[in-house]
Amino acid sequence: MNATPSVDQLPTMNWPTVPAGTPPSALPPVVLLGGEANALSVARDLGREGIKVYILCGSDTVARHSRYCTWINTTEGTSAEERWSGFLLSRESEDLRGAVVLSCSDAGLQVLNKHRDDLSKKFRLDLSNPSAQVAMLDKLTTYAHAQAAGVPVPRFWDGATREQVIDLKDSLAFPVMVKPRLSHLFEQQFGRKHVIVSSFDQLLKSFDAAAVAGLAVLLMEWIPGGDDQLCSYYTYMGEGGSPLFNFTKRIVRRFPVGMGAACYHITDWVPQIVAPAQKLFKHVGLLGVANVEFKLDTRDGQYKLIECNARFTASNCLVSASGCKLALFVYNRIVGRPLPDMRHFQQGMRLWDPVRDFHAFQQQKSEGTLTTFAWLRGLLHRQTFAYFAWTDPMPSLVRMSKPFARAIARWQTEDRSDTVPHVPVAGVIEKPVV
Repeated sequence: MNATPSVDQLPTMNWPTVPAGTPPSALPPVVLLGGEANALSVARDLGREGIKVYILCGSDTVARHSRYCTWINTTEGTSAEERWSGFLLSRESEDLRGAVVLSCSDAGLQVLNKHRDDLSKKFRLDLSNPSAQVAMLDKLTTYAHAQAAGVPVPRFWDGATREQVIDLKDSLAFPVMVKPRLSHLFEQQFGRKHVIVSSFDQLLKSFDAAAVAGLAVLLMEWIPGGDDQLCSYYTYMGEGGSPLFNFTKRIVRRFPVGMGAACYHITDWVPQIVAPAQKLFKHVGLLGVANVEFKLDTRDGQYKLIECNARFTASNCLVSASGCKLALFVYNRIVGRPLPDMRHFQQGMRLWDPVRDFHAFQQQKSEGTLTTFAWLRGLLHRQTFAYFAWTDPMPSLVRMSKPFARAIARWQTEDRSDTVPHVPVAGVIEKPVV
């Protein structure tokens, strides 16, 4: 299972370094592939340095409204991967030759991995071991590699066929997570990253819905315990396969509780996850940006792997605000500029999504696990926001308008709803409202 590359397999960076003293206006521009909060954070961090930033993304992506980036609207191709790769490899992108291309989404990683050789002739790309990134994109191979490396994981089962799922009936303990092997495709189809089911009938319905959509899934044990047992590790794996810095944070709340995206984070030093994270990265041969999430299983006291990302994540703005300028670190490393100091980060920094966290509070209050006083007391700190910035207000304004736009769209299509195909996904928690 060890996919660590040999020296002759390591990618090389053939672009010349940028001369010292180069003014910001003359620095290579950046092209971001997809992403939402993470792309917005990267655009702001680099844009504030005077670096020109472009973004390839959908028209409904709020990051494209930032003053710090320019949207490139692509129309050729049925999928984001086809549109982005088609543009980058065509004459349309000739003016961007020599630009730095960074991924802020799983679809972006697919583009870079599938077309790396051709793209590297035209653009500056970050250090990467594509086979390792592909392995980490696929949840099933991620867990298999973790097991082989001796990293604790929840129990999981391959649900490749309906017959296999039926054969597993007597060995499952509910609730069970139905997780897609490729999260970004599942999220595009169903608006969520996974489904939690509480019965075998729900499991079969969820599996069938995924199968109809052509999406492969696996089944994973649900680790008991609150969302505050989740924590993450970030680093950058250099050419020698060694981590170049250490950053950890914890999650305070998610919405919906127990399965949604995090809505309140805090930077904190969690030393217990550093060694297993690095063990996984080294085993698979991951290079470049590396992030992994664990959850503490209070039944045995082990931190168990939840997922791994080889790209910038949605909480990148918190990583940056705490002192680890990850986007600038990656950019400067690619173009040969001095690197920012990544040796220390400020603990106790918080990232807060007010609307979604209010919904999380309401849900926890109704369940008797959080009081109003405790919620308010926990907010009496300086907060970091993923979307709002006084100097760049448009992304947050556009995001706030989305629920109204969706309501109008639903109202306009109500009389035609019976003609719109829909594949339900059974689950115990509904899709979160953003």
